[in-house]
Amino acid sequence: MISKRYKIADKVVEINSLHDSVHYYCADYLTDEAADYTVTTTQADIDYEREKSAREEEIQDISVHYYPDSYLEELAVYRKIAEHMIDFDTILFHGSVIAVDGAGYMFTAKSGTGKSTHSRLWREYLGDRAVMVNDDKPLIHIGENGVTVYGTPYNGKHRLGSNISIPLKAICILTRDTDNHIEPVTREQAYPILLQQTYRPKDRLKTIKTLTLINKLADQVKLYLLGCNMDISAAKISFEGMSNE
Repeated sequence: MISKRYKIADKVVEINSLHDSVHYYCADYLTDEAADYTVTTTQADIDYEREKSAREEEIQDISVHYYPDSYLEELAVYRKIAEHMIDFDTILFHGSVIAVDGAGYMFTAKSGTGKSTHSRLWREYLGDRAVMVNDDKPLIHIGENGVTVYGTPYNGKHRLGSNISIPLKAICILTRDTDNHIEPVTREQAYPILLQQTYRPKDRLKTIKTLTLINKLADQVKLYLLGCNMDISAAKISFEGMSNE
């Protein structure tokens, strides 16, 4: 068993793993501070991730891939982290987050819609003003006086992200369209996708708390719907639409 500590979303987790790759993945978050909680993985956790991946690929009618145990353990570790972070009013969300001028903007959508592509367009349009926070699975802390989004080691296949935190100003739901347009939406309109994109634990009490946190999130940040064609003008329209309000 390999044991190291990492500070992720302002909490220190001690990770006890079977494989080194988990620790290579988290290296930028290494700390010697005392742990707030501990995550330990077993072969049973790895086997669960393999079965879950196979089921999802069969449902999507795509070829079932073979994943090495080391990769599956990385998934198992983050699943356990997500379960613990709910106790700290923090949820795991599937989206791409970029920081501009001290504010965070998150893009979310069904898989394959273009979250990462739109974030790339923002970086092209805004240059050095735009900083990638997390391109895949950020953690979001929902407090009584605001929402903070955190970079994490789990930042997508291109490893785009930073070990930083930023106040989250807006969540933008992406859809494909021929013309670019953005408009505010209500929490009722946004709720289905917010629920879909949030990690939901198996534990019933943690699930109830997660639903409460999603409600608070929807009340504290601006919510938008963006129809976009993935041209650079989409970045201009979405940035102006969200930053000027």
